[in-house]
Amino acid sequence: MAGMHAAYVEWTVQIVTNGIYRSNEHRATVNSEMERISITTFYGADLEATLAPTPSLVTPERPTQFRSIGVKDHVKGFFSRDLQGKSYLDTMRIQDGSS
Repeated sequence: MAGMHAAYVEWTVQIVTNGIYRSNEHRATVNSEMERISITTFYGADLEATLAPTPSLVTPERPTQFRSIGVKDHVKGFFSRDLQGKSYLDTMRIQDGSS
């Protein structure tokens, strides 16, 4: 589909919730007695929006864990990344209190 972008929604959820909801790896277990069913859903964010932790979920006890980024830059980074051993979510983490 033209103009469609795919990204792992669970990473987005982890960023928006400031790490309260953790992402998980997609895994499948083979079962010779039952069919496996996959369900696909689509979510489209405004490319001009900003992806960032929700302000009400950032507190002195739980400081910002992920940097803010424009959705367009997030999508570009996701598809053109050089991970150097990191997941894309790790590249979004704030390290040592820096943003």
